[in-house]
Amino acid sequence: MPDLLLGTRNLHKIREITAILAGLPLTLHDLREFPRAPEVEETGATFRANAELKARTWAAVTGLPTLADDSGLEVDALGGRPGVTSARYAGPGADDGANNRKLLEEMAGVPAGRRTARYRCVIVVAAPAGLLACAEGTCEGRMAESPRGDGGFGYDPLFLIAPVFTRTMAELPAEEKNRISHRARALEAIRGELAAAGNG
Repeated sequence: MPDLLLGTRNLHKIREITAILAGLPLTLHDLREFPRAPEVEETGATFRANAELKARTWAAVTGLPTLADDSGLEVDALGGRPGVTSARYAGPGADDGANNRKLLEEMAGVPAGRRTARYRCVIVVAAPAGLLACAEGTCEGRMAESPRGDGGFGYDPLFLIAPVFTRTMAELPAEEKNRISHRARALEAIRGELAAAGNG
């Protein structure tokens, strides 16, 4: 069964991707197995550029085909911010709580109808010899005025899911989130290519 490296040390992402890819003829690894693999600075101006940078770097270092993603939140009232800086929006080393507080401060006074936003995820699969595949997924929503829910990570407690806007992403069971999230949609778009690689 072919090997595929998940290019992340983020346990939340590892659990999500592993669950979504369940059933594929692949042996999944992650960067915890490669402690000497370098961190990759996300210097790209787009999600795709960052995902490709990570996938190519870790494929070259480990010798394994590598799946890497870059994802984040785009808020229309903020001109698409935090975008590619979503994970470090409140500054280097900021945690989810700090990022959420900064976002709420910037959104203060913005009415519900103008709080539209989306999660975007770009996934790139690269081998040591080069790029294999790329896919993108989005999930539309609206930003809440205060956090709700204990699940998920990142901005999930603030992200009300379209079209009814009654639940945040953090209020969903993991199984439901893994069907509708931006990451799930990107992985679904690339699933056929991963299955073909696994059966090859």
